[in-house]
Amino acid sequence: MRTLLRGGTVVDGTGGPRRPADVLVDGDRIAAVGPDAGGGADRVVDVTGLVVAPGFVDMHAHSDLRLLTEPAHLAKVSQGVTTEVLGQDGLSYAPVDDDVLAVLRRKIAGWNGDPGAEFFTWRTVAQYLDRLDAGIAGNAAYLVPHGTVRALVCGWDDRAADADEVAAMQALVRAGMEQGAVGLSAGLTYTPGMYADGAELAALCRTVGELGGFFAPHHRSYGAGAMEAYAEMLEVTGRAGCALHLAHATLNFGPNRGRAGELVALLDDAIARGADVTLDTYPYLPGATTLSAILPSWSQSGGHEATLERLRDPAALARIRADLEVHGSDGCHGVVAEWETIEISGVGNPELAGLVGRTIADVAGDGDPFDTCVDVLLRDDLGTGILQHVGHEENVRTIMRHPRHTGGSDGLLVGAKPHPRAWGTFPRYLGHYCRDLGLFSLEECVHHLTGRAADRLRLADRGRVRPGLAADLVVLDPDAVADTATFAEPAQQAAGIPYVLVNGAFAIDGGERTDALAGRALRRRDDGRTTGPVTTGGHR
Repeated sequence: MRTLLRGGTVVDGTGGPRRPADVLVDGDRIAAVGPDAGGGADRVVDVTGLVVAPGFVDMHAHSDLRLLTEPAHLAKVSQGVTTEVLGQDGLSYAPVDDDVLAVLRRKIAGWNGDPGAEFFTWRTVAQYLDRLDAGIAGNAAYLVPHGTVRALVCGWDDRAADADEVAAMQALVRAGMEQGAVGLSAGLTYTPGMYADGAELAALCRTVGELGGFFAPHHRSYGAGAMEAYAEMLEVTGRAGCALHLAHATLNFGPNRGRAGELVALLDDAIARGADVTLDTYPYLPGATTLSAILPSWSQSGGHEATLERLRDPAALARIRADLEVHGSDGCHGVVAEWETIEISGVGNPELAGLVGRTIADVAGDGDPFDTCVDVLLRDDLGTGILQHVGHEENVRTIMRHPRHTGGSDGLLVGAKPHPRAWGTFPRYLGHYCRDLGLFSLEECVHHLTGRAADRLRLADRGRVRPGLAADLVVLDPDAVADTATFAEPAQQAAGIPYVLVNGAFAIDGGERTDALAGRALRRRDDGRTTGPVTTGGHR
């Protein structure tokens, strides 16, 4: 199948100037870019007045199960995302054994849902990537999740790993990357990842660096101690000789208002000294996680059932209350919980559906919000999703303009009212921040969302509009592209993106989702680069 996109303006993902050009797609590859490029095309699409750009790369996605349970995956493909990076925040579903998987299914149900034990036909990274290769909406790369690896080796307890255990974790990380993972993620405000010290992380990062991958940490704090947490990640990866990609690089909560310049200076100094650093952000103020995540780490030692037992124990509850309301819980980024900022976005227990969209303070009314929080956690088996309204616009704008910045939605796709970033991140960058506010040119914005991200992933054949590369393409109207997803109605398709091609197949055609499932797993190669299999570009 040869398809010609005729009459458009190409913004090629390099950051270079736009130019009028036709784009010819032959099978799953870009065959030609330039004037009169369409000899022998089977289909001609008139894109006059529109921009043709590379498909967007979501550097921080939580679609690990949704790609499989909801194959249309409209939330992502409709906003032009053709590649996602999974396995984030140190917690995902490969590599696992039966026992760790059983805990994970409950622990991160608030992120991903739980389709049932029989759904998980894989245990290794290779088997998971093979499952993706059966046909998914967009392409996906995978990070070995540190917390999952630690649970396999050390269990869920709050303790340091010994030398033999660190070596066992290194072996699992190496195996995962040799099977195709592109790096290592960590969730250092989530258990069991937060129990790791710097020496353990550096040892694992040495393995990642040797294999040409990168470390993508959700570091120890985005609130109190945020700058120290960023500095620790720079020190760990510098010591290990490993590239660093800072996940959702924000500065949230009251102590960090107006401090983005300090973070930029810290990063610029490290880069000037030779550090290989990139970052991603989402263009919104609230964050999203699970309600159980705000609990102090000690209270979650031992896993799911141990946490529930502590929530029923008066002595343990008194200590948890002190950490949340007096000292500042490490699970809540070292700050005191502000109940009026914590909004319930989704529940697993249908009896709690009426709480969605309300803050803990609102649900408590004249009662005690801490008691309300504990009651919800117990009744929902720790599966409650939340939004935290703790961001600062000046920080968001300053960080997104950094020259090493890429886009990441951090989008959770479960719950009755998930964060709208799952549907709106990329059109919001292009519409609100690029066109309306003028924070960057269209060429620069597209570079952030495509070529720069592809470079971090060492993608061999994506991220630019160039002959010979994979035909992952987005056609957008620069005057109309916009996020329509809101906090009240988050599951809304973006405006101004009429065509999206994944490996040469139209996933969005005339603004409508097709039945194409042309996406594939993008695997790390032995030379450290990343690639996917050549496909026919057809429908499945």
